Amino acid sequence: MQDKVNLPITGIASFAKYPIHTDLTTLDADIAVIGVPYDLGTAYMNGSKFGPRRIREVSCHYGRGDAGFYDPDYDEQLLAAPIRVVDCGDVDMVPTNVEESFANIEAAIRMILDRGALPAIMGGDHSITIPVARALDRFKDLVVIQFDAHLDWTYAAGGQKYTNGSPMRRMSEMEHVGKMFQIGIRGLGSSRRSDFEDAKKYGSTIITARQANKMSPDEVLALIPDGAQYYVTIDIDGYDLSIASGVGSPSPGGLTYNWETEVLEGIARKGEVVAFDMVEVAPQYDPTGVTPRVAAMTMLDFMGHIMLNRRCLICGAEIG
Repeated sequence: MQDKVNLPITGIASFAKYPIHTDLTTLDADIAVIGVPYDLGTAYMNGSKFGPRRIREVSCHYGRGDAGFYDPDYDEQLLAAPIRVVDCGDVDMVPTNVEESFANIEAAIRMILDRGALPAIMGGDHSITIPVARALDRFKDLVVIQFDAHLDWTYAAGGQKYTNGSPMRRMSEMEHVGKMFQIGIRGLGSSRRSDFEDAKKYGSTIITARQANKMSPDEVLALIPDGAQYYVTIDIDGYDLSIASGVGSPSPGGLTYNWETEVLEGIARKGEVVAFDMVEVAPQYDPTGVTPRVAAMTMLDFMGHIMLNRRCLICGAEIG
């Protein structure tokens, strides 16, 4: 019998056509992709709850299975067997209930970590980073690296502490979180002066988009400590809106795909990425479908280099 062609348009749309495994109690994988279809933290242009589904759909175009992906820049085969990637489906969301939804997110991430897998999370708005970060309390002095157009250091707008404008401030209040690096920040009036002052007082390293676009990836990487454990939170609006218009808060003057992924690849080489998220994809604002495609490719590239770094640490080989 002839092998299946397995076209991108056939079958169930799991992330990059990886196997589906929704029972976290029996999870056995290196990377667990999980969706968080939540946007209750959005004050204006909502719709990022549809992000995970659309990212999955377009990611099928890149499904390669056990063969993995050839990276011509590094002359490496990424995510090839025996590396195991699974799609764990979505965290259960409780409509209008922030506390229960956050509790479900935190519990799911804890279970993934308990099973020894890397959580690769698809949002959802940026407030989901708060319960994800809570679940990472087994890691001490955790380094948080954010790619974003916005500082996300709002205190409690209208008394609301858990919005997509406040995840970095909420993480600064967590005992296990250490240094922060915020990359791509821009936009007149996107945050208050007091928010920037508080972030700097905390010790956060803020690299605006204009600064980043004048720096090489290596110059940025030199600021990030080696040998640490990293949580990387990637807001898709960190990219310039010319390649990521399907977001709730689009802003011109952002980062390019090659620049950002080169920094992500460097982070994977510097230490241990313990979790990462991709948030704020709101597909209905981008009829071209480019935004979820950029999100899917960013995730696959980062996942590939995280696993490449782990392999090289074990065998002692150099990357590239």
